Amino acid sequence: MQHDLGRVRQMWHLLEPLHAVLYFAPAAADEAAALGFPTDTRWPSYFPYRAAPLGPVRPEQIASAFYSFSPRTVERYAASAWESASPADVLAARYRAIDRTYRELLGERVDSPELAEAAALACRAADAAVHAGRPLAAANAGLGRPDAPHLRLWHATTVLREHRGDGHLAALLAAGLDPVEALVSFAAVGAAPEETFESRGWSAEEWDAARERLAARGLVGPDGAATPAGRELRAEVERRTDELAAGPWTALGEQDMARLNDLLGEFWVAVLGSGLLPLVSTLGIGRV
Repeated sequence: MQHDLGRVRQMWHLLEPLHAVLYFAPAAADEAAALGFPTDTRWPSYFPYRAAPLGPVRPEQIASAFYSFSPRTVERYAASAWESASPADVLAARYRAIDRTYRELLGERVDSPELAEAAALACRAADAAVHAGRPLAAANAGLGRPDAPHLRLWHATTVLREHRGDGHLAALLAAGLDPVEALVSFAAVGAAPEETFESRGWSAEEWDAARERLAARGLVGPDGAATPAGRELRAEVERRTDELAAGPWTALGEQDMARLNDLLGEFWVAVLGSGLLPLVSTLGIGRV
């Protein structure tokens, strides 16, 4: 049974903050500092935290898997990452960081039967994800499952969000959008202000050149805003992304998906209410 794609997207909106809080949490910065990574910005630890499941990969491999970051930015922050700490050390550090973060944000609910039930349902969905052509999802799934329910929950949300992300890259490639064009076209439909995408490290010249390429395809107008054709293409990318992300939820079933939605609500509120996550991000959640 194919789920309504709006429900698939709703589950992503619910799960994404539970995963992404790692990259903004003070505990993650503390663990990164202990491994020898600079912590003046989050990027020196973001790349190894997210890439560690792949092993000691080179910056160009990280740039390929992450897609939207300028290769220069990846090189700047990731070139010496494995000299500071091994992937195994980084993986252990991110579990310590999310353990502390969840305990701080959720309090006694970390040990609640509701969280344990949510973790079990999320793990069932993650186990149903097909990993062919999805390197980040496969790498995270291959790590095995931690014992504690709250860590199993984070692990499952990570597999599911990377499964979706890998599919999103396939949709962007099918639409003929290279990494910088993907960002320019997303900004053009109002997903987030252009300055939000500056963290990806593309130069003004590269951004303008991408806009010119999109304009030549009739996807953006002279003001940089998406044309009807540009909006249609981005809508198709998002629709295709949702389709490619639907498999785990179809396997879980409507009743259990609704139950997971209900169980995760209070945890989602706790993470968002922490103020750790940015109000506007490059994902465009809540805007598109």
